[in-house]
Amino acid sequence: MKRTEAEKIQPTAKEKRIKRDAQRGYWASKTEFVLTLIGYAIGIGNVWRFPYLCYRSGGGAFLVPYTLMVILCGIPLFYMEVLIGQFSSTGCTSMFRLAPLLKGTGICMMIVNMYCVCYYSVIISYPIRMLYYSCWKTVPWINCEQSWNSKNCTKIEGVNNTTDKFVTPADEFFHLEVLRISSSIAELGTIVWEQLICLLITWIIIFACVVRGIKSVGKVAYFTAPFPYVLLTILFVRGVTLPGAATGIKFFFYPEWHRLLDLRVWSDAAVQMFFGLGPGWGGIINMASFNRFHNNAKFDSILVVMINVFTSIYAGIVVFSVLGFLSKMSGKSVSTVATSGAGLAFVTYPEAIAKMPIPQLWAFLFFIMLFLLGIDSVFVQLEAITTSILDEIQVLRKYKLTLTTALCIFSFGCSSIMCTNAGMYILQLFDWYSSALSIIVICLVEIIMIMYIYGIDNFLTDVEFMLGKRPNLFWRISWKYITPIVLIFILLTSIIFLREITYNGVKYPKWAVALGWLSFVSSIIWIPLYIFFIMILKRNTLCSSLKRRMRPLDWTPADPQDREEYEAFRRQRRAPKFMTESEAEGPATAEK
Repeated sequence: MKRTEAEKIQPTAKEKRIKRDAQRGYWASKTEFVLTLIGYAIGIGNVWRFPYLCYRSGGGAFLVPYTLMVILCGIPLFYMEVLIGQFSSTGCTSMFRLAPLLKGTGICMMIVNMYCVCYYSVIISYPIRMLYYSCWKTVPWINCEQSWNSKNCTKIEGVNNTTDKFVTPADEFFHLEVLRISSSIAELGTIVWEQLICLLITWIIIFACVVRGIKSVGKVAYFTAPFPYVLLTILFVRGVTLPGAATGIKFFFYPEWHRLLDLRVWSDAAVQMFFGLGPGWGGIINMASFNRFHNNAKFDSILVVMINVFTSIYAGIVVFSVLGFLSKMSGKSVSTVATSGAGLAFVTYPEAIAKMPIPQLWAFLFFIMLFLLGIDSVFVQLEAITTSILDEIQVLRKYKLTLTTALCIFSFGCSSIMCTNAGMYILQLFDWYSSALSIIVICLVEIIMIMYIYGIDNFLTDVEFMLGKRPNLFWRISWKYITPIVLIFILLTSIIFLREITYNGVKYPKWAVALGWLSFVSSIIWIPLYIFFIMILKRNTLCSSLKRRMRPLDWTPADPQDREEYEAFRRQRRAPKFMTESEAEGPATAEK
């Protein structure tokens, strides 16, 4: 129906979106985008999870399934998310204009990000606390003479095969002094005020990084992305020159080829690839949405993934060279002293550092590195949440600073419960349940939406227009067949091999496990809830309403000139037209 003269004065929903997207801004340079992506994709997990996982799963043999997973699934998934963000110039909720029926997945992304931002901020506040102790004249985890040590405290050199019950000084320092941990999650205890102060400092730094959106994030990335490599290299040189380093590195790389027949090894490789690169969180899409439209996204994606893989192996050498040294000094095998996760970062590695000359220096460098590796991931995820809200609620765009401040205060308040005596139990619970399975489901929905609902041919046409060249057969096969199969494999094996949650040998009560599963459901439930919501609002028959909502809603570039050229390009290819805002609401709205 033709618009009246009065209606022509008012901008349409489509024109409003174009104006809104034009106000989002761009990266000041391509370097800022690449550095921010590197900082986001490379985190603490590269240091405390990959090395141990590689050693446990066959050493050098583990690199075979890991490399295959990176090539066949990791790079295609990473590249696809960069392309989606760059083409649409939208955050992780607005991207579901591709299939409006699935917009609940965008809400799911935001909730999962909120969970992760809360517990991850606590993790990176631990290094800040450890920096304080690293400045002591004698590092406090070096002996059993401190006020918090128990009668079971035994230096690792004094442990022998007949010792029944012992705890190392570093273990007691972290659990009894830093965490002041309770006996279980049921005993919440009181606030550990020193830890709360460190958490507050962490959030002040995060706020300073995101206060001006991508303008400040891009500038901060010049320091937070490359500087950890300087510190890692210093620790590398120190590590490989230690006595026993060669033994540790051999344990890390020695291939056990028979382990390739173990399904668990392939599952570990797939899971590490998936969570190491970070697709599904919305951070990649959001960062790419600030790119120039014709940016060479393929080069950026492959470069970031390759740096991620290199960093994991490089960090493995750094970690296991020090573990080899600890093994030699303690008389224990590398397999005995090797750990992963918080145990590696805050117990085992500090234990080894304490045996080096000038332990304060190496501890300071190590904990600064951990903090910088982690903070990029937090502020990219927080920026993804902020951008998604602003994309959906345009009136808040002028109040971005207020929104950012409110999100930081809210996140700090939610994460403060993890600064109690039971804080580590709560942190582990949410890390275990709230995000792992949800992110896999989100990626499956993404790949199905883009490659099957929107259509692989339509997507390849969009990429061809944006980059000037149609992706070759490798990308077509990977996106349509291999990547979905690998994602299904990761989901199934993650469920099959899901272990009972424990921390430091303490089992969780059933109500806590139920709470963990509830955190998973609280995010994923929005996918079917939104579909149900659309069914309730149907304007015609249920079938026609669902079909209409499965069609792309104004899926075009944000820039007006690119948009005109794109529409002409699609007409030349005789591609189907997209829905308008009024058509999406159904005949009743279109006739008004």
